[in-house]
Amino acid sequence: MAHSFELSAAALGPVTAEEAHILKKLDLERLPRHIAVIMDGNGRWAQKRHLPRMAGHRVGTQSARTAIETCARLKVEALTLYAFSVENWRRPKVEIEFLMQLLREYIRNEMPLIQRNNIRMRFLGRPEELPAGVQKDTREATVATAGNTGMVLSIALNYGGRAEIVDAMNAILAERNGHGGAAITEDELSRHLYTADLPDPDLLIRTSGEMRVSNFLLWQIAYAEIFVTETLWPDFNRARLLESLVDFQGRERRYGGIDGRK
Repeated sequence: MAHSFELSAAALGPVTAEEAHILKKLDLERLPRHIAVIMDGNGRWAQKRHLPRMAGHRVGTQSARTAIETCARLKVEALTLYAFSVENWRRPKVEIEFLMQLLREYIRNEMPLIQRNNIRMRFLGRPEELPAGVQKDTREATVATAGNTGMVLSIALNYGGRAEIVDAMNAILAERNGHGGAAITEDELSRHLYTADLPDPDLLIRTSGEMRVSNFLLWQIAYAEIFVTETLWPDFNRARLLESLVDFQGRERRYGGIDGRK
């Protein structure tokens, strides 16, 4: 484990005393391949400080940057962040407009970090319903990073788990030209999901303490380990992320089976 600590500390660069303590418990050989994150609590973080909700969203982008860079440096295969759900259109118009503008700024500002870490960026959801400017920026980011060979960063944007399954079913029916044919299998459905070329998440992280999955990757998280923390997303720093990885490594993953020795 000491060797693993040295490797992880070297990959991450300077670490705090708290991070170093956590890293000593982390085994780099048993990291999750795919981490999914429900980034919750921006509004509550702002309210606790008597700030507008938008302030929480802006500070939350710093936590996203930390999570992205940390996972990329630890050689996690895929990271998926839940940025904007299909239900979020019900929010006040001024907040939606701010979020869309913040997203555009984030994509442009973070591109050097994305390229420096060899990250391939992609977006999950229904892009045709997004503002034209957002569609343009997401397309350009996808193209600009398509040749990168490191971690796959997926941003779930105008995303809903139920909508994804409906879209997959419609794609299958379109391929069959309306003919019934054989029964649809799990493998066939999986091949038509937005995440078809990614492994299913091993670890789902939810901040803010809410005990629900919020219509996120409903099909894919069937066997994911779920880590819920009371920490609000803007306060979710590198130490908290490392804690979630240590917790994951302490789980016994059975995939519906049992240990025959027990």
